[in-house]
Amino acid sequence: MGSEGPSPVIVHVTGFKKFHGVAENPTETIVSNLKDYMKKRGMPKGLILGSCSILDTAGQGALVPLYQTLQAGLSGGDSESSNSRRVIWVHFGVNSGATMFAIEKQAVNEATFRCPDEMGWKPQKVPIVPADGAISRKRETSLPVEEMTKVLAKMGYEVMTSDDAGRFVCNYVYYHSLRFAEQNGVRSLFVHVPLFLTIDEETQMQFAASLLELLASLY
Repeated sequence: MGSEGPSPVIVHVTGFKKFHGVAENPTETIVSNLKDYMKKRGMPKGLILGSCSILDTAGQGALVPLYQTLQAGLSGGDSESSNSRRVIWVHFGVNSGATMFAIEKQAVNEATFRCPDEMGWKPQKVPIVPADGAISRKRETSLPVEEMTKVLAKMGYEVMTSDDAGRFVCNYVYYHSLRFAEQNGVRSLFVHVPLFLTIDEETQMQFAASLLELLASLY
């Protein structure tokens, strides 16, 4: 590529499997179908859709596969240096009580699970990364979430910016991902989606595609 212009943005995406109270997780469907959906829609110039992974809805017990997934996103699988490749992680999680999409600005270093995760872990006021200090420690995404929210809202989506990703597995994964992103010079974003009963599957697929296209256009 060299002098032909900026290198493409590589977006890796994750969703979650089922968990207590949510027998069918919409993010598993969205992420599993995203590559085919984007191919039919037409992949925008400057965007490479990388891995699309489905994570167990678990904290501590699922850390090893989470880090394997994140680490795999750094190796582009070719000889290009990672510096020339702009990598963004987008994590989708469900908020079963939500009526709109929420782009999460930050994660907190606190695991307080309202119910056990899929591996039976139910921490209360536990630091996600003890080395980071207190449970009040926050990590913010370096992506312009307010600007992104405005653009997506203008497209007609019911979307908001959120500064509270909860204290369950979504926040747990986002905190680790933001920390990993900062250490490795990449970016991370978490998006909460409602159930398909609230916003139908086709609209959610369109939203996911629009979000990826927006990320590619930002850089």
